[in-house]
Amino acid sequence: MLNLTNTLLRQAQAFAPLTPGRVTMYTCGPTVNNYAHIGNFRAFVTFDLVKRWLRARSFAVTHVMNITDVDDKTIRGAQAAGTALRVFTDRFTDAFLDDCRTLRLAPPEVMPRATEHIPQMIDAVRILLDKGFAYQAGDGSIYFSIARFSTYGRLSHLDTRELRHGARVDNDEYDKEHVSDFALWKAWTPADGDVHWPSPWGDGRPGWHIECSVMARQYLGDTIDLHMGGEDLVFPHHENEIAQSEALTGQPFARCWLHNAHLLVDGKKMSKSLGNFYTLRDILAKGWSGREVRYVLLSAHYRQPLNFTFAGLHAARSALQRLDATRAALASYPAPTGAAVARADVADAIVAAENAWVCALDDDLNVSPALAAMFALVHLANKWHADGSLTPADARALAHWFNTCDAVLAMAPDAAQVPDEMQALLQERQHARATKNWARADEIRQALAQHGFVVEDTAAGPRLIPLTPSA
Repeated sequence: MLNLTNTLLRQAQAFAPLTPGRVTMYTCGPTVNNYAHIGNFRAFVTFDLVKRWLRARSFAVTHVMNITDVDDKTIRGAQAAGTALRVFTDRFTDAFLDDCRTLRLAPPEVMPRATEHIPQMIDAVRILLDKGFAYQAGDGSIYFSIARFSTYGRLSHLDTRELRHGARVDNDEYDKEHVSDFALWKAWTPADGDVHWPSPWGDGRPGWHIECSVMARQYLGDTIDLHMGGEDLVFPHHENEIAQSEALTGQPFARCWLHNAHLLVDGKKMSKSLGNFYTLRDILAKGWSGREVRYVLLSAHYRQPLNFTFAGLHAARSALQRLDATRAALASYPAPTGAAVARADVADAIVAAENAWVCALDDDLNVSPALAAMFALVHLANKWHADGSLTPADARALAHWFNTCDAVLAMAPDAAQVPDEMQALLQERQHARATKNWARADEIRQALAQHGFVVEDTAAGPRLIPLTPSA
């Protein structure tokens, strides 16, 4: 049974989607006004782990992640750059998607842009006005009245005595002391330049909070199973999402809320003034790989603060090289003949590792003991390989289990590291196997080994792994 810590309840609970076997999942995507930093990517890597584990546990997942391409930050950024909003946000959207590929993030099924859903946002604001949850201010802006939503504050556990009824806050992001009515629709001001859309209340633009509510509802329905984000979004963003969504539909907005803790760098809050502020691109420029960064970002429980250090990157590199070497050794064994099966002690070790792996990840994505279980089997596989006791059937069974782990961790070596001529040899081996030319297939396997590569046959097809993995 998969258990997840629901921020709304402040405790772990058995995860049960509305429709058995199917999960609707919404994650707050990037505000595309700059390159995403590694603190941002801690959240996105956490989302990816959750999604991959749900799929490993046989759930069909529909994942929606928005692109915030209009808000205070994007407008000011485009103005400072002297360019149109779409040109400005496209640049950083493309950069973000490149970074996601570098970190092996499985893409969402839907990635809606806020600017492409303005009519739906206007409709939502109109309904909130009609229902009495919103009102128009003197400047034409529309605000949500927190006083009219009786359960406001339950996600962030605010003391309702702190609520400043009737006070209004215009900024998209604000601190806890500004617990006030928030903007659903912002009337145009000269500071917005040419960024505005027509509405029944005059030209303007949506507030940040209404964007996510509208896009989540359009693609996932009135109630979603799982909503995730960084802990910094609990208030005000997610609190406001709940209020406006439930006021709009009369239905619960999200059944389970997951929030990852913040990231520190060398034990301190990341800050440009401290010289410890890094985008993913900054880290890559220092010679580290995307999978090494991914390993570090996954190495601590998502609800615990993560201290990002370069020593941690060194440890990640060492761990991955150890894993790569084991997988390469296993892939060097010939295919087993007939119906050969792994011997009993190997099969038992795999079962024990699988049980520990599943129990750990089912326990609120407790990744540390899951990794420990995987590396315990790495140790045994290396011992058996070194003493010559592994059979081809043993090697295949072990390799298969490590492949199932990689479907969740996504840390196998990049195929892009393999030269084209080696890929050509791999294709020739595939043809030889398809035509039952086993002698030629074996010759090619040996030739690949002489060039430093072994063949790993997987359910998705063969791939090459370096015998001496690169950094």
